[in-house]
Amino acid sequence: MNPQLWLEAATLMFNLIGMLICILGLTMAQKMTRRWPGYVIAVIGFLVATMPMFYQLVLSLRSGT
Repeated sequence: MNPQLWLEAATLMFNLIGMLICILGLTMAQKMTRRWPGYVIAVIGFLVATMPMFYQLVLSLRSGT
């Protein structure tokens, strides 16, 4: 099976896991005195959630269509 099809099938899982990581990071940033570690975790969660969309964007830019 094509890797792009696997990634499209796993998009929901990437979104859910990324959202949970993002919420965890924002909660940590709210409760800690040093906020930057929580914000870094939130950004990582955002990147995980948007990974399938970025992959499709890169593929479409590489193919030129």
